[in-house]
Amino acid sequence: MIKIICFGKIKEKYFFEALNEYEKRISKYSKLEIIELPDEPTNNSKIVLEKEKEKLIKVLNKSDFNIVLDIEGKELSSIDFANKINDIFTNHNSVVTFIIGGSCGISEDIKKMCNYRLSFSKLTFPHQLFRVILLEQIYRAFKILNNESYHK
Repeated sequence: MIKIICFGKIKEKYFFEALNEYEKRISKYSKLEIIELPDEPTNNSKIVLEKEKEKLIKVLNKSDFNIVLDIEGKELSSIDFANKINDIFTNHNSVVTFIIGGSCGISEDIKKMCNYRLSFSKLTFPHQLFRVILLEQIYRAFKILNNESYHK
């Protein structure tokens, strides 16, 4: 099973449609659960990080293989990403949980609680767009692992 924990709701229709499409495609290979946590309404980043940390701790399952999306994390190719997911399912026999922080980033405490830090790029992406990118890469990983055409 794949789980994604993120902050905020999808507002734009085109992001919502893209996410629904990738959720449908992924469902052929794995169960998928997306947990949306509410954004914090303050501009004080210290307060935001602390409150978001508290929310994450409530839904984070320590028996899952938790991957935090972190700009300082390890960058992988699509093939390496697919192999990482396969390794987790094969050797850890657990749910793979991806954690996307809010607009202020993610607490160092949460990063330390996770099994792996993954970076998709040194670039900063809008959170709604990044959710689409993450789902697309998860779908691509399943296609690669099943030797199905798509990855080029």
